[in-house]
Amino acid sequence: MTFNIHHGKGLDRQTNLYRIANVIDTCGADFIALNEVDSHFSKRSFFKNQAAWLANELNMDYAFSPSILKKDKNLQEPRQYGNALLSRHPIIAKESHLFKISRLTEGRSLLEANVQFQKCSLKIAVTHLSLNPILHRKQTDFIIGRYQKNTNPTILMGDWNMKPGSKGWGKITKEFQDVWEAAGKGSGYTYPSFRPRSRLDYIFASRDFDIIHAEVVNKVSEASDHLPLVATLYYRD
Repeated sequence: MTFNIHHGKGLDRQTNLYRIANVIDTCGADFIALNEVDSHFSKRSFFKNQAAWLANELNMDYAFSPSILKKDKNLQEPRQYGNALLSRHPIIAKESHLFKISRLTEGRSLLEANVQFQKCSLKIAVTHLSLNPILHRKQTDFIIGRYQKNTNPTILMGDWNMKPGSKGWGKITKEFQDVWEAAGKGSGYTYPSFRPRSRLDYIFASRDFDIIHAEVVNKVSEASDHLPLVATLYYRD
């Protein structure tokens, strides 16, 4: 599952992580990629470590990758904002890559995790790419470069801020399967959550997987400004 949670702020402008947890729990996914996650960031999210809170609420393991990091002498914890992974299976290793940014653009990062799933070690990556076309291309190329020679079964998830059929999408799908193209029905639009008209959120899987099902979940559309995308994958061991 991939879900841009907009730091838990819903269409009613209220920040409510219980709604986010409810969406995740209802979908029953094993691995959940989250974008726009706060960790002690500001009053807007009550200075909570949102990934840790969700993991505790849902009884999952988690990993977090900051895209923005601010130090505040009045706070014990650093103020962070970025990507997270929730997992029903043990996360055995994690690594964070901060993309080079300019002062005029929002920070972006790539979270990598190795997850123990039965007897297999899965590589799962979570990202939220830039709206700037030049930075988006560099970030896409960096991700492809990391996984072209990877031999582990791999899943890439997140808010890619691109359209299907774009150059960036074409580069990714030379190496990975777009789960929506393989098994989705309809447009696959995930943004905005009210009357969606764009497909920005993606799950890409290596050729080790058969794509069984893909679905955009719109049962609790007021929980965030994005809708979550859920896929069922079968690993050919």
